[in-house]
Formats: sequence, structure tokens, C-alpha cells
Amino acid sequence: MLKITRLATTSPDFPTALRSLLTLDATQNAAIERAVTDIVRQVRARGDAAVLNYTRRFDRVAAATVAALEIPRQEWTTALAALPADLRAALETSVRRVKTYHEHQVAQTWRYTEADGTVLGQKITALDRVGLYVPGGKAAYPSSVIMNTVPAKVAGVGEVVMATPTPDGTRNPIVLAAAALAGVDRIWAVGGAQAVAALAYGTETIAPVDKVVGPGNAYVAAAKRHVFGAVGIDMVAGPSEILIICDGGTPADWIAMDLFSQAEHDELAQAILLCPDAAFLDQVAVSMTRQLAAMPRAAIIAASLAARGALIHTRDLDEACAIANDIAPEHLELSVENPHRLVNKIRHAGAIFLGRYSSEALGDYCAGPNHVLPTSRTARFSSPLGVYDFQKRTSLIEISRAGAQTLGHIAARMARGEGLQSHAASAEYRLDRNSKT
Repeated sequence: MLKITRLATTSPDFPTALRSLLTLDATQNAAIERAVTDIVRQVRARGDAAVLNYTRRFDRVAAATVAALEIPRQEWTTALAALPADLRAALETSVRRVKTYHEHQVAQTWRYTEADGTVLGQKITALDRVGLYVPGGKAAYPSSVIMNTVPAKVAGVGEVVMATPTPDGTRNPIVLAAAALAGVDRIWAVGGAQAVAALAYGTETIAPVDKVVGPGNAYVAAAKRHVFGAVGIDMVAGPSEILIICDGGTPADWIAMDLFSQAEHDELAQAILLCPDAAFLDQVAVSMTRQLAAMPRAAIIAASLAARGALIHTRDLDEACAIANDIAPEHLELSVENPHRLVNKIRHAGAIFLGRYSSEALGDYCAGPNHVLPTSRTARFSSPLGVYDFQKRTSLIEISRAGAQTLGHIAARMARGEGLQSHAASAEYRLDRNSKT
């Protein structure tokens, strides 16, 4: 029998039990932190030589130069041409849908003119160069290539540089094909913390980027934390999460598989179901037990559900929404008859899937919105990856002579209140009584 926590909101200890379920030990592995600190320091100090050394040590790939680690575009196009027709069509459709969605996010430069002729505004500029980390080797994550590259290109980023490890020289053709379709400009066969450091600080061969995005293991996540400040990063993502609110009207097998879809990521992933129908929770539990054996990643699913999964009986759907806002999940499914009644009650979620047919898996691959989402309750203050993450906003300030008379007095008074006399004098020099004209 599959083990999964059963909770009820009517229980006096429910708040404590829920908090315990949500708590994830955030203490960083000291050994990982020390290793990453040393790797980043070595790459900054020794550049190409350090990258070659770590690539030889960790990926078992020996190269005479870093230039030899660049994967030529011909290899991408060959990989694309060799794809089965149905897989290529799926990737092309995903790229098209993601592009269409993200085109709606593009911010525009704007200005307005005040009565005295002062012009204020905001200038939008794309980042020059973005580094994308993509896990490699036997793992194939073409969806990550698409979700990170397409919004960057829609934003107008000049160059997207991808880094992906190639253990024992294994280069994943699906990842390379996705890079060709999504618009990646260059690919380096470099992985781990050394890749993040090389992208952030540059080496003799690899040019530094403005921002590093993309998923990775604990070493990659630690490296992103280390380089933040020298470059931007998208986020340091935690384990995958799904929270489902169901009224009991969706087939239990569907809900069970939706829970599996996140639990199969890793043992720390979290899958929770909220439902006011206790009998339906029983049906889902039975369905999960029955379907588990057929899953290739059954052991991971079982471990995830046993450690961090839950079936929670709520008083009603409104209470379920209140709990969802407290959890602030990465993915939230509103698998109910009238999801639009509930959606306005939700304040915190990375992505909301409305209705019985909106499975989270569709969002991972091809619905259109980005699948890079805030985790670990950070949806309370963070947003999905988007075009806005690859654009900068610069203020435009053009003060007219008349405007300087009004604003100069205000600024001078405030500056003296702060004890900044030079600020005050700078503003007052523009006042007409000090004008030389």
C-alpha cells in the first residue's frame, strides 16, 4: 500500500501538521558549499585552465582548449534533421506557442509631458548576453531550453549562450535540436559550477554574460547563489510542487496521475490534494496504489509521496483556497466544476490551471506560459520567468527650465533636511535667479 499523509482541517493539530509537511530543511550541505566556493574562485583566477581541469575531472572529457568544447552549429542542425517527425513537430509547436504567449509580455518604452514641458518616461532595453544552463548527458530537457531561450529572444537579447555537461562525451541530440529551434546562439560542452562561473565572470575563451538562467543540481544552484550580484540570475529553485484543489468530480485516476507528475521529479518533490469529499480522497489513494507499479519512476514517486505528499480533507472549497494561499504552490490545479469562482480567491501561486482538462503537464511542455516558476512559498513575492526578466527599465528625466524652478525649490528643501548641501546647491543653480542667461 502506498504511504501518504492523510490530514483533516477539522483536526486541532492541523496547522502544526501542515507546517511540518511544508518545512524543507534549507540548510545547505557544507561540503557542496565549500566545493562550489573553490570552483568559482579557481575559474575566476585561472579561467580556461580551470574549466578544462574541472571538465576533465567531473565529465571525463579531455580537451586541449576550451574552444574545442564548443559544440558546432552543424551538430545541432544534424540532430534536428535526425529527429523523428512527430518529436520535431512537438518541439516546433511548443516553440511557437511559447513565443506567442511571451510576445504579449513585451514592455514598451514610454514618455509623458507635463504642463511645464518636463518630459518623464521609461526606456526598455534588452540584456546583451544571457547564459543558459541545461542539464545534459542522459537527461533530456528540451523543454528547459525552450522555456528559457524563447522569452529571452522575444525580449530582444542579442546572444543566448548555452552551457550543458556532456559526461563521457555524450551529447544529447534532443537538447541540441531544441537549441536550434529555440534560437540559442552558442553552446559550450561545460557543466556544473564551473560552467556557471565561466558564464558569470568569463574566461579567455568564454565571454561573460549579464544573467544566468536555467535549472541544475545542488552544485549549479549553489554556484548561482555565489555569482548573483556579479550577474543576475532567474531564481534558485527548490523541489517541484503541485497542489490540487478538487471538488470530487474529476476522475480519481486523473488526479492520482497529476500528483505523480510532480512526485516523479525527485524524492523531495511535493504533491498535495485538497478536497471536501472524504470518499474521493479514498478513491485517489486507491488509484495511486493501483497505478504506481506501472510507473518507471515508481520508487521516486513512492518516496516523494511518503515524505512530503498529503491528501487533505477540507471543510469546503473556500477553505481549500485559503490553505492554497498559505502554501503558495509552484503549480496549482483548480480541478473543479467552476474554477473561475475560485481563481479570484487565489493570491499566491506560480501558475494556476483552471478546470478538469488543464493538467499541469501541459504547462510543462506546450501550453505557452513559462514553466520556470517560483517554489518553496516564494510565489508570495515572485513570478514566473518571462520576457520582463530579460529586459531592463531605465528612467528618462528631461526637466524643462520652468520645471526646474518648481522642482529645484522642492529638491533643495528636502536635501537640506537630509544634510546634503551639495544636492541642494545643485538644484538651486538651475533657479532663474542663478541663471547666467
